[in-house]
Amino acid sequence: MTNNILIENQYNRTILFEKENVNYLVRILKRFNTVPKVNNINIITSTSAPTIFKIVPNKSIIIGSSYLDKPVLALVYLRYGIEWQLWYKALNNEKKDAVLCDIAALEVIRIFYNLLPKDDKEKLEDLDYLLINLIKNDADLCTVSTIKNEELQSFHGLKNPNTEVNSSWKPIVENLARPTEYLLMSGGDLRLNIDEIHLLNKYGCRPFPRPDAFTFASSTASSVSNFAFDKTDKVRSILIRNSLKNGFKETTIEFSELLKNNLRKIFKLNEECEIIFSPSGTDSSLQIAAITQIISDKEITHILVASDETGSGVASALKGCHFENTTALNYPIKKGDKIEGFRDVDVIKIPFRDENGALKSAKQLDEEVFNAVSKTKDLGRHVVLHTMDQSKLGYQAPSDQLIKKLNTLEDLSIQIIVDGSQLRLDPKDIQNYLNKGYIVTITGSKFFTGPPYCGALILPKNVNKLIHSVKTSLPAGLTQYYNHSDWPASWFCSNELSDGYNYGSYMRWNAAIVEMDRYYKTPILYRNMGVEMFCNFVEDSIKDAGFLEPIYADEAKTNSYNSKEFGIRNIRTIFPFFIFKDNEALSVDKVKKMYTLLNSDLSDQFEDSSIEIIRLAAQKCHIGQAVNVKYTNDIASAVLRISLGSRVISESWVNRDISLFFRNIELQMNQITIIIKKIELILSNPELLD
Repeated sequence: MTNNILIENQYNRTILFEKENVNYLVRILKRFNTVPKVNNINIITSTSAPTIFKIVPNKSIIIGSSYLDKPVLALVYLRYGIEWQLWYKALNNEKKDAVLCDIAALEVIRIFYNLLPKDDKEKLEDLDYLLINLIKNDADLCTVSTIKNEELQSFHGLKNPNTEVNSSWKPIVENLARPTEYLLMSGGDLRLNIDEIHLLNKYGCRPFPRPDAFTFASSTASSVSNFAFDKTDKVRSILIRNSLKNGFKETTIEFSELLKNNLRKIFKLNEECEIIFSPSGTDSSLQIAAITQIISDKEITHILVASDETGSGVASALKGCHFENTTALNYPIKKGDKIEGFRDVDVIKIPFRDENGALKSAKQLDEEVFNAVSKTKDLGRHVVLHTMDQSKLGYQAPSDQLIKKLNTLEDLSIQIIVDGSQLRLDPKDIQNYLNKGYIVTITGSKFFTGPPYCGALILPKNVNKLIHSVKTSLPAGLTQYYNHSDWPASWFCSNELSDGYNYGSYMRWNAAIVEMDRYYKTPILYRNMGVEMFCNFVEDSIKDAGFLEPIYADEAKTNSYNSKEFGIRNIRTIFPFFIFKDNEALSVDKVKKMYTLLNSDLSDQFEDSSIEIIRLAAQKCHIGQAVNVKYTNDIASAVLRISLGSRVISESWVNRDISLFFRNIELQMNQITIIIKKIELILSNPELLD
């Protein structure tokens, strides 16, 4: 038909494209970028049949021009059509099984609809269209109704000869008939849920790309990059195809092992080192509490260094207590209650700061750690020493000299844990720790900017062998937290854990590994020069701003190495700072409000200002969340943080051109300047902080 046109090849000056609608249309098109990319499927608009919506299997989607006058409606229908085509391709064009495509696509758009902003949902409320009605009426989403729904079949014209759903499809649909952005926020806890206005979670980020925000929040969490999202979305398509061909369980186990092997390759780990995925860093602490309990018959004392700069739930997890009101497997529990099967343990907290808020010296921290270990040893207890490398404010402790001193103590029963959750470490650092027999906790969501909540334990060869020999089960209450598949298949201790698979955790790790891979593909010379160039600029910019004060001005990091060799752990990459108004540090509440305002479009507050100010106010700036820190001894305040993330380097090397690499670093340095200018703009309008 001559009136059919590829959707991207038209631009008619209808009312939709007028000035007041353009920003809305741009937002819808940005969201369309999260829709899967399916090869050789054309999206065609029809003006001759404006109300048509037709799926031509394995070829195209035809959508009438009347849909395009309602962009959100068009978005939902196209999301359905593309998902249908994705599953049809995965079935190798088996027409007799096309009902699976109906079931999966309908389930995906139901979730997709729930993840739309409130304003967009309101635009669909009064519309009478088949898919919108099916979404609103949850009762129609059951597979039996879908099988019998001739209207759905009319979209593609393939009749369904089946009267029952293939039982092998059930786990595939339940786990993979999910938009990738939904998977990236599932299998964690309620902190990953997004609000219905801005679609941001508790950490100020999204489970899909947010390229309109300047992002230097890697000390807390980052929205997934376009690159990692696309790669992970493509993996979902592969998993659907492989699950239909080889079976869901086999495909999932292979995927989990592939992720772990990719991590081993990236960090050059010995194959005898074991990796356990966890939904979060705090979940890793709970895993440590369980592991230490089954490998030691002695009473246990956890010595938690940097207790004021670890996750808020870590101490509870080490005691074997619930640290949230919902588990990663979505079980309702009560925060603070003891988890079934955990023994009583002691937890000694050693914070970085004293009761007045002053940072302790490296010597003082070492003394506190040594005294705590010595006293615990004298009580005949097993010591689990949790060291920090690095904290949310960029500190490390205790020193390497202190660890050597501990090794001279006789009859010391000890397991050292390295909190490397920020993962501001090079492969050689991780190898060094594992070679010493230390357990290392990591996440892919801090320095490497993967989606929040992808944690892991890396266990050295000696610990792996010890656990492998244990014939004691993990605490029974962990069945509410972990699946058997999360743990090494060869371990007896985890046999009683739940069946099932945490695809949210797997997909987040996939995105993180994508980021790790492209970071390490940047040549080391340019990588390290880029790191120093960017970090030096951030440090100087904060010092030059009269209304900011760095908290690290008069201190040196507590380094464990004295080597002059460059390493990511030997340079400050997290830059915390106080904010001042009229020579007074902002209160905690105002610092938290500043964080929210920076991450928001404030242009409506400056409508009568110059275009330059409006653009500055509109720019979303996502930096590290507020951390409560006293300013001097008696002023309660908090700091915000600008941090280097791996994307600063890898996205600068995207063209693989040296001159463009350094130019791209400079462009991101310019973003730092804009962030600081926006802080100043907000301070000059103090009513915004009230």
